[in-house]
Amino acid sequence: MPHHLPVYVGVDAVERLVAYCAENNLDHLALIVDDNTCEALGKRAEDALRSAKIDVLTVMLRGDDIIADGQYIFQAMLGLDHTPRTLIAVGSGTLTDISRFISHRSGGEFISLPTAASVDGYTSIGAPLVIEGVKTTVNCHGPLAVFADLPVLTAAPRALTAAGLGDMVAKFTSVADWELGRTLQGEKYDAEIAARMRSAAQSSVDYADAIASGSEAGVRALFDGLIESGFGMLDFGATLPASGSEHHISHFLEMKLLREGRHSIYHGAKVGIGVLICARRFNEVARMPHDEAAERLAESALPNPFDEAEGIRRAYGPMSDQILEAQQPYLDMSDEEFAALKQNVLENWDEVRRIAASVPSASDLERWIHNAGGPVVGPEVGLSDEEVAEAVHYSHYLKDRITINRIGLWLGLP
Repeated sequence: MPHHLPVYVGVDAVERLVAYCAENNLDHLALIVDDNTCEALGKRAEDALRSAKIDVLTVMLRGDDIIADGQYIFQAMLGLDHTPRTLIAVGSGTLTDISRFISHRSGGEFISLPTAASVDGYTSIGAPLVIEGVKTTVNCHGPLAVFADLPVLTAAPRALTAAGLGDMVAKFTSVADWELGRTLQGEKYDAEIAARMRSAAQSSVDYADAIASGSEAGVRALFDGLIESGFGMLDFGATLPASGSEHHISHFLEMKLLREGRHSIYHGAKVGIGVLICARRFNEVARMPHDEAAERLAESALPNPFDEAEGIRRAYGPMSDQILEAQQPYLDMSDEEFAALKQNVLENWDEVRRIAASVPSASDLERWIHNAGGPVVGPEVGLSDEEVAEAVHYSHYLKDRITINRIGLWLGLP
C-alpha cells in the first residue's frame, strides 16, 4: 500500500514544521546542518522552534566536501547529546542520508527540511552510504514528514536543480532496467510502482522548460516528482524502482573520486551523464532486429576471467576483493552457462525491444538536462572520457543484475 507521510511544499514550511512538532509532542529536536544549509534555512528553523519553546540542538557538520560516510556520521553523532531527539535534516541528499541512518540505528525518527530539489531520496528508506570506500545503500526508514520551503528550493544553485532533473529522468532507464531484470532474471517487480515512477519522470520533463528557467512552477513540479520517486522506493521497500545501470555508473565514479582524493560531484550530475549513456544503448536495442541481435550474441564471448579480474583490480583498487568475491560466479561462468544466458535474451527479444522502446531518445534527454544547466559529458565536471568509459565497462559489477549495460557488453554496443 502507498505510504502517505505528510509532505508540505510552500512558502511557510518552517511555520508548518513548528506546528507539526507541537501537535505531535516532538519537544526535543536536533537540526543537522552545514554552513550552506544553516544559512539557507537552518537558522530560521532554529529561531522559530526556540520561539515556540521547543528544545532544539543544532549540529553543524564542517568540511570542504561533506559526504555520507563514517567520518561525517561520527561527526554528527559527536554533536548530539544524551537526550533522545528527533533529527531534522536541513539540506539535500547527504545530510538527509546521515540523519536517516543515525535516527534509524539509534531507534529515533527524523524529519526532512529540504533546501534543494536535487535528489529523490527525501522520502526513501534507503541511505546510500560510503562504507570502507564502497557505495552501499543501507535500508533504514523514511522521514516522519517533509517540509519544503518553495522559495528556498527555487533559490538553490542552478546546478543542484539540474542534478535533481538528472536524478528524475533516470527513472526512465532505471524502470527499464527493472523490467529487464524481471524478464531475464526473475527480479521482484511491481507494475503499479513502475507506472508511478514513469509517470513521475514524465511529469518532470513536461516542465523541462520551466525547470530550466528556474521558475517556482518548474521547481515545484520537479520536487513533486522527486518526492513521488522516493515514495515508490518506500512502498517497494528497496531502491530497484529508481536505481539502475545509470546509478551504477554514478556510484562507480563517486567511489573513484573518493579513492583518489578528488572533490565530489553532485549525485544527479553523475547520474545524468550515466542516463545518456544508458539511453543510447536502450535506443540502439529498440531498433535492433532479432537477426542482428542473434548475430552479435553469437560473436560475443566472455572476457578472459584472469584479464577481467586484473581490470577489476585496477578499476576498484582496495575494494576489488569484495567485488571479485561477489562476482566470482559470473566471472567463472562456463561457455555453456553463458550460451544459456544469451539464448534467454534471444528468446525474450521482442519483450526486450518493447522495454527498450519505453526509454525516451537520448537526444531529448540530453536537451532537457543541458537546458537545465546539467552536464551531459564527463569533461564538463572534470571526468575524462576514458574515466567515463571505464565506469561504463566495470560499473555493472557493483550489482549482480542483468541491466542494459551488461546486455550492452554482450551485444558489443558502444
